Amino acid sequence: MSFPLLLPQFLTRAAKLYSEKTAVIMDDGRFTYKELQARVNQLSHSLRDLGVAKGDRVAYLSANTSEMLEGFYGVLQLGAVFVPMNTRLEPEDYVYILNHSESTVLYMDESFREVILPVQDKLKTVETIICNEQLDKEEVVLYEAMLASQPKDDIDYYHIDENDLATLLYTSGTTGDPKGVMLTHRNNYLHAMSSMHHLQVTDKDVLLHVLPMFHVNGWGSPFYYTANGATHVCLDKVRPKQIFDKIEKHGVTVMHMAPTVLSSLLEYAEKNQVPKIKHHLRIFVAGAAPPLAFIRRVENELNWTFIQVYGMTETTPLITTSDIRVTQQQLPYEEQLALKEKTGYELIGSEVKVVLDNGEEVAHDGKVIGEIIVRGVGVMKGYWKNEDATSETIRNGWLHTGDLAVVYPDQNISIVDRKKDIIISGGENISSLEVESMLYDHPAIQEVSIVARRHEKWGEVPLAIVVKREHHEHILEQDIIDFARSKLANFKAPRYVEFVDELPKNGSGKVLKHHLRKRFNVK
Repeated sequence: MSFPLLLPQFLTRAAKLYSEKTAVIMDDGRFTYKELQARVNQLSHSLRDLGVAKGDRVAYLSANTSEMLEGFYGVLQLGAVFVPMNTRLEPEDYVYILNHSESTVLYMDESFREVILPVQDKLKTVETIICNEQLDKEEVVLYEAMLASQPKDDIDYYHIDENDLATLLYTSGTTGDPKGVMLTHRNNYLHAMSSMHHLQVTDKDVLLHVLPMFHVNGWGSPFYYTANGATHVCLDKVRPKQIFDKIEKHGVTVMHMAPTVLSSLLEYAEKNQVPKIKHHLRIFVAGAAPPLAFIRRVENELNWTFIQVYGMTETTPLITTSDIRVTQQQLPYEEQLALKEKTGYELIGSEVKVVLDNGEEVAHDGKVIGEIIVRGVGVMKGYWKNEDATSETIRNGWLHTGDLAVVYPDQNISIVDRKKDIIISGGENISSLEVESMLYDHPAIQEVSIVARRHEKWGEVPLAIVVKREHHEHILEQDIIDFARSKLANFKAPRYVEFVDELPKNGSGKVLKHHLRKRFNVK
């Protein structure tokens, strides 16, 4: 027989097996899985009454709230498409995404009223706006009142095909307009199955939602943690004190985050002498690998288990993990830490290669640089209404990531840079990630980003953009340049240093280098 792989099955299972177990914890209350399923059913009935049908797009602009989590399943049960939006965009960005996706319904937190309502007249397809708080505008629907008017009866979702579109996620659009990544039920389902295995998710887990749910579905967490009956703890904003408080109060066992968020937690813990936790907590960090010094501090000072993962929106996202394999557990601790700093090895369901421009696979010597390409169950269906971009990214059955990496004899991959971020100085390639990692060893540097600055003789040279740590205001440009030259070949060391109060970041905490290039008028 053929059995469709549909995302609502995850919540159905959890509500059946964990009906009285806490599903969601908010600042002002909590829901069991039985209650969560009932609210999701009410949401589905409400959306259906608003005219939402299979294939329609429903957009969400929300922090990590229970309403956001309910949206995943309430929308998907109808066979409609869930469109979570980045909470850090400008009003015109939302106009573009909502019009391009042709969303008919928009849910928004009250905190975004001043962003959305002034541009409401520009929205061509949005017929209904739903809000979690009462607004002055009569045409805006109040979320709780809408749910209260609906039955809690189950929704029959088996009219959905596993190859139907489930989620439409818009990339950051650093070069041109954002692109809508189409992920099917099958993409998300099989990615969840693979991820829950490699991330060792169980019904004992308590997940603190540090990574925004809009960001590749918060690494798919609404799916595979729900499937296992884990508890979701909501976090509206990333504040270190609030995170440490919730870890202690709710017994948090797992978090997903960007390296910059991890940096802020380490900084807070050091200043406030946060004690080590007594229960086991693992963190999955995605993006540019944190420097080895950070990983060591996480494990030794905080007593958390660090695991690096890698992926992108177009791959649902996870395709590699740095979790130590059993064959490597006999290695000395420092060597294991060095393995955790790498991008890692492929997850079940993904085939990952690093290739040269001619398509030939690189030597597995940790030296030859190529581009990461991938094929597998999580690779997107394509870009929404953008066939040219789809064919440019997926070629000969492989998705080209744009990330440059090397491969070691043990099959571990290590990213050296993005293609667009590599610095070519006097014909030599310089990895911005390598320079950044080294500079984090400097006691005065809290955060740093390396970009290319044009140079008359060498073509390009590294520019270090630095956020100073507290009580290190005296540090000078030449101090940092000298430090870098003592650790790296001279041509890799920054030629220039700029000091800033903070680095621009997207909703997941990733540094926006294109903003820095524009601000400092560089490449």
